[in-house]
Amino acid sequence: MFLRVFFVFFILIFCSACDYFPLSKKQQLLDLDTIINFNEVDFSPSFAMCDSLVEKEAKSTCFRTNIHQKIGEELQKQVFTIKDSIDEIVTVHLLIDNKGDVKLEQMEASEIIKEQLPSLDSLLAISVQNLPKIYPAIKRGIPVKTKYILPIRIQLKE
Repeated sequence: MFLRVFFVFFILIFCSACDYFPLSKKQQLLDLDTIINFNEVDFSPSFAMCDSLVEKEAKSTCFRTNIHQKIGEELQKQVFTIKDSIDEIVTVHLLIDNKGDVKLEQMEASEIIKEQLPSLDSLLAISVQNLPKIYPAIKRGIPVKTKYILPIRIQLKE
């Protein structure tokens, strides 16, 4: 008899555990939208002159235009001697860290460019170092590291 009472008491305790009630607090919490797209940032990196813009697309366009212009100006100061005319696009991979420091990660160029302009990668690295202060990209209010791919058209005539 004692065993039956103990068994019934044990079943009641087991069935009334907190996790088995449908009204528990855990089930009443709302599901939050926690899907984060790590391939996009809320605000792209920017220069001081672009920082006053509010729209995301306008700020991104301002940054893209100014970085192309600044690196182009630095490269135009250089004097190149070539054998044949060149009209090609070089792809430059930049890494902008969460402090706004820019680093030339990689340069993709054709064999013609590498052969006729062997010092182009070092000139690009110097051009990147001479860029004005860059504010890092922002994701959910936090400065983040971003990669930026910069196509540069090289047009040189004999």
